[in-house]
Amino acid sequence: MANKITVTISGTEYTLMSEEAPSYMRRVAEMVDTKMEEFMASGRVSRMDAAVLAAANLADELLKQQASTENFRGQLKGYLDDANKAKSELSECKRQIIKLQNRLQQKK
Repeated sequence: MANKITVTISGTEYTLMSEEAPSYMRRVAEMVDTKMEEFMASGRVSRMDAAVLAAANLADELLKQQASTENFRGQLKGYLDDANKAKSELSECKRQIIKLQNRLQQKK
């Protein structure tokens, strides 16, 4: 069920509907409002331009985070591959130890 919440962004009220929690939707609106206010603080940027700049800035942050996440996933996959390789090597070493122990037992 969609949650409906009214937020204020750059002095204008907007009604948002989302499956997300109202607290989350407020945080989203606050981020947009903060970014717009940063751009409008200079006094040389219109509200529309501030909205576009805020959207571009937030999209830039999102894309950088996605790239960072993808890089992290790649590193994690590498670590898991290394761990699996080490586990296989450990299993092989255990087999070799058992084999050598059996040979030693047979010689006694």
